[in-house]
Amino acid sequence: MAKEKKQRVAKEPGRITQMVQIYHNTKQHDRNLTLMLLLSFIAPLALAILAAWLLGGGVFGWILWPITGVLVGVLLVMIVLGRRAEAVAYRQLEGRPGAVGAVINGALRRSWRGSEVPVAMNRSQDAVYRVVGRGGVVLIAEGPAQRTRQLVVKEETQLKRMLPGVAITTLQVGPDEGSVPLPKLSRTLTKLKPVLRRAEGVTVHNRLVSMKADPVGIPKGIDPTRLRG
Repeated sequence: MAKEKKQRVAKEPGRITQMVQIYHNTKQHDRNLTLMLLLSFIAPLALAILAAWLLGGGVFGWILWPITGVLVGVLLVMIVLGRRAEAVAYRQLEGRPGAVGAVINGALRRSWRGSEVPVAMNRSQDAVYRVVGRGGVVLIAEGPAQRTRQLVVKEETQLKRMLPGVAITTLQVGPDEGSVPLPKLSRTLTKLKPVLRRAEGVTVHNRLVSMKADPVGIPKGIDPTRLRG
C-alpha cells in the first residue's frame, strides 16, 4: 500500500511542471502569451523598486519592496496564465457537441451540481444538460434554439411534475442571438437569484439522480476534461 502511494505521488506532476505544460500548450494558440506574462511580472517589480526609491527606508526598504514586487509579479503571472489558458480552451470547445458538458465537468462552481452527460439529445447531437444549485434547477440547451426547443419543453414538463414549486430556468448556448456565450456560462449561473439553500439543492439533486433512468451517452468526440488543465 505504501509503495503504491509513493509510486502514485511520484508519477503525478508537480505544480511547477503543470504550469510549464499549461504555458507550452497555451502558447501554441496565443502568440501574445509570453509578452503578457513578462509584463505581468515586470510591472509590479518596477513599481516596487520605484516605491523603494521614493519612500526610502534604508537597506530594509530596498529588501522588502523588491521581494514584495517579485511575489506580486509571480501571483499576477499565475492569474494571467490561468485566464488565457481558459480562454484558449473555450475557443477550442465552442461550437463543438458536448462543450457545455465540458464546462459543467471542469469549470462549474462548487455551489452547483451537474453532470457532463446530457439528460436529452437528438440525432443532430443537440443536447440538454441539467444542473442544480442555489438558483434552482437549470436546463442548459446546447445548439440552435429551433432544434432544442422540443427537448427543453419535454424536460421542463417532467421536472415540473417531479419537483412542484421548484424554480426551473432555461439557458441557451448556441449560435442564436441572445444565447449565453460558452465562456460566460459559469458566470451566468452564479448570477441567478438564489432560491434554494445549500441543503435543499443537495436534496433536489439527489432526488433527480435517483428518479432518472438510463442517462444519455456523451456525444462522440468530446473530451469533458479539456478545461481541467
